[in-house]
Amino acid sequence: MNYRPQGFTLLPPIIKNLLIINGLMFMGTIVLKDALGFNFVEMFALYYPGSPNFMPHQLITHMFMHADFGHIFFNMFALWMFGTALENIWGPKKFLIYYMVTGLGAAFIHLGVNYLEMQWMHSQLLEGGFTAADITNLLANGSWSDDVTVSRDIIERYYGNYNFPTLGASGAVFGILLAFGMTFPEQRIYIYFLLPIKAKWFVIIYGAFELWNGVMNTSDGVAHFAHLGGMIFGYFLIKHWQKNQFRQW
Repeated sequence: MNYRPQGFTLLPPIIKNLLIINGLMFMGTIVLKDALGFNFVEMFALYYPGSPNFMPHQLITHMFMHADFGHIFFNMFALWMFGTALENIWGPKKFLIYYMVTGLGAAFIHLGVNYLEMQWMHSQLLEGGFTAADITNLLANGSWSDDVTVSRDIIERYYGNYNFPTLGASGAVFGILLAFGMTFPEQRIYIYFLLPIKAKWFVIIYGAFELWNGVMNTSDGVAHFAHLGGMIFGYFLIKHWQKNQFRQW
């Protein structure tokens, strides 16, 4: 690479600012809701495009929102742990572009999978006795008649996909993880600080795990296909840079 970092730093500028922004958004979610009744989640988390709560800016802002302390802590820790070496090697501009592209890619993959799932569940509702008015009532109020033959799981998933938002930096963080594995494939990662595994195998296993969970655990409340989307977009972006000798920023 033509780029030569001036020196390795444990808190490079883009990661430092991402940590600050995510922290401020998390504090705003708690403080402003209690003090002013302002709903940060409704405004900035990502809703299904058919929902009245959806707004285009949520495609970006949802990446800086988190549900609870554990959610933000592990995402930010992973961002710092795997992203620091990448930003030191790539430089801040290239790292920021990669982060945003993988975050947006994760959102698009997640929404695309949700759309296909919603279409399938919509047909199941109609075949099971729901009328168009029943579906409208379900989406608006979460209520339905017992005189239908659709499983409760499908009904609740349909309502949840429409009304419950997606939030978190996980898609971009999984993109960072993928980039770390491709850049430092032989680097050892210690699972639970005890079990060593090479980065390339860690990424492959984790990706397969997310795919399995995305297909099998459809009601666990985790956007597994968003995680995969971040990795997929990250892979093709890195390959594009390699192919086009994209080296200098």
